[in-house]
Amino acid sequence: MHHTKEKGDLGVLKAQLDLFEQGFMILNPATEHAPFDIAAYRDREFIRVQVKYKALDKNGSLTVRFRSSWTDKEGTHTRYLDKDEVDLFCVYCPDTDACYYLNPKEFRQSVTLRVEAPRNNQQQNVLLAEKFRRVP
Repeated sequence: MHHTKEKGDLGVLKAQLDLFEQGFMILNPATEHAPFDIAAYRDREFIRVQVKYKALDKNGSLTVRFRSSWTDKEGTHTRYLDKDEVDLFCVYCPDTDACYYLNPKEFRQSVTLRVEAPRNNQQQNVLLAEKFRRVP
């Protein structure tokens, strides 16, 4: 088991490698307080990327919530993603050892990607994770 901070660090490293392999130059902010984890540059365009580490749920899905939660001495806090501060949301899944890329402006507060096909063979309204493997 990885500590939460180590999981986040692993997700960022995997995203950096995957984006590099897709032809991006990787830029790291000089602070941990930026609203994004990395910036990527390709074809004269910068992209601000927020990275999350997310394991599969029991149904073989990745449910991505566009928010951050943390606990401190004052309780549990939730901060919703400001979609104007992030261009791309990258989800690293350790179960598939793959990154999935989402434009957060295309979704509301969450989205569920199916890594495994539904058992009932449903195809309508099913987002297959494989279709989100490359930066749009």
